[in-house]
Amino acid sequence: MKRFILLLFLATLLGSCESKSTQKDIRLQGLVFGTSYSIVCLNTDVNYQKSIDSLFHLVNRATSTYIPTSIISRINNGDTTVVADEILLELLEKSKNIYQKTGGYFDPTVGNLVNAWGFGPKEGKRNLDSIEVTQQMKWVGFDKIQVRQNKVLKKYPQMYLDFNAIGKGFGIDIIARFLDRKNVENYLIEIGGEIRAKGFKDNGKPWRIQIEDPTKINREGFTVLNVSNRSMATSGNYRKFRIADNGQKYVHTVNPKTGFATESNLLSVSVIAPLDCADVDAYATAFMAMGVDKTKDFLERNTELQAILIYLDAQQNLTSFSNYVDGL
Repeated sequence: MKRFILLLFLATLLGSCESKSTQKDIRLQGLVFGTSYSIVCLNTDVNYQKSIDSLFHLVNRATSTYIPTSIISRINNGDTTVVADEILLELLEKSKNIYQKTGGYFDPTVGNLVNAWGFGPKEGKRNLDSIEVTQQMKWVGFDKIQVRQNKVLKKYPQMYLDFNAIGKGFGIDIIARFLDRKNVENYLIEIGGEIRAKGFKDNGKPWRIQIEDPTKINREGFTVLNVSNRSMATSGNYRKFRIADNGQKYVHTVNPKTGFATESNLLSVSVIAPLDCADVDAYATAFMAMGVDKTKDFLERNTELQAILIYLDAQQNLTSFSNYVDGL
């Protein structure tokens, strides 16, 4: 779930790329988790940059598969002495919950397959046949992960956890909790296109974000969403993909039910809800694997979630579905 959103709206809002403060607001930008972040805090004159940097460091130290010495990297590499910290334990519990709610369509244990298809931190073969995928699928399933005395136990040593599909949203939640403790009433946090907003802008109007039309090369806007007091995440395979020598298109979303990195009929899905950003981040990834019909059924059963689905119908016409409601 990379940077699919935040076009002119957020760029105009944030202005300069440099961190700056006034008597009324704090605006911060930088790089984290392999992408960029933007934070706007209104009606405060305290610059929280150092604290935010420290929190980002703690999240990376616990959950980044791109840092060889992180807690999760050591677990993935077979170190059975590692004790998980509070950050990783919370992320594991949240992942387990959404894994169960989605019937396994969200599953961080697809890490080996993400690497094998060429989209992870470890170099993979990139083009797998069905026999190789079947072999890798033996190591997929979050129900094969247990936590005892704060240690992560894997049913198979080969299992590899990858939290990329929930990590940016989780990082946003960590920052949001910090700002809540500091009594910041109005803020917007964005990491790599995922959003969590509280309160309102300085003009008293809701925070509004524009999502892209995935069929437009120039990142043309599709619609504008009210995200005040909500989290939002967008997932899509229309930017992060690769074409094999045989012309086959492989996308970065690995379906945990099949093990293949091939497209569903969904081009893009944006999920909006008054939940943690980690939740909507994970749901957006799960919906990309589910496809349109299963996602619609899921939304009917889980009315706290709102979503905008953009897809091609049987005649290859651009079509959308939305149960999004603007009002707060």
